[in-house]
Amino acid sequence: MLKSHYKFIHEAGTDEAGRGCLAGPVTAGAIILPEGFRNSTLNDSKQLTELKREQLRPILESEAVSYSVCHVFEEEIDSINILNASILAMHRALDGLQTAPRFILVDGNRFKPYLEIEHECIIKGDGKFMSIAAASVLAKTYRDEFMAKIHEEYPMYNWKKNKGYPTKEHREAIRQFGLTKYHRKSFRQLPEQLTLDL
Repeated sequence: MLKSHYKFIHEAGTDEAGRGCLAGPVTAGAIILPEGFRNSTLNDSKQLTELKREQLRPILESEAVSYSVCHVFEEEIDSINILNASILAMHRALDGLQTAPRFILVDGNRFKPYLEIEHECIIKGDGKFMSIAAASVLAKTYRDEFMAKIHEEYPMYNWKKNKGYPTKEHREAIRQFGLTKYHRKSFRQLPEQLTLDL
């Protein structure tokens, strides 16, 4: 059972999606849920079907005190590394909140202080707190939507299905067609690849 609050009202949950992908942005969601918010379906986005995530998104958006989603794209990921890009995406998502949070719940174990607001990192937090689970659903649905859009441009990588993750099919397509502007050049795209000729 997910907990609704940790310490305060106006507590923001934040989480990212797409950290382990070879292509596309890393996307973060931040959300403040109203006090007493309950939803029996809501869970860590990885535990939910795509359909359930899609059904939850408009509910979360309409009931949230405030929410925001931010993409950090490949060039920035390559220049500052994926960990920093993930934290930057969360900071930018927090920047987008219309209501200033009094406390921030972060999924995972790495974060950098945001403004003067106290935060807590919670490992597997998206399975423990509603606000983090809600942020994970927003991050995942917005990122999946973006990957489906760029799939139209490069259908041979099947991003609509693999979302840019290093599946066997995705790696085969990289072998066959090379890298696109959406691929993260700093990532090891193929198992045998040790250096990239840029």
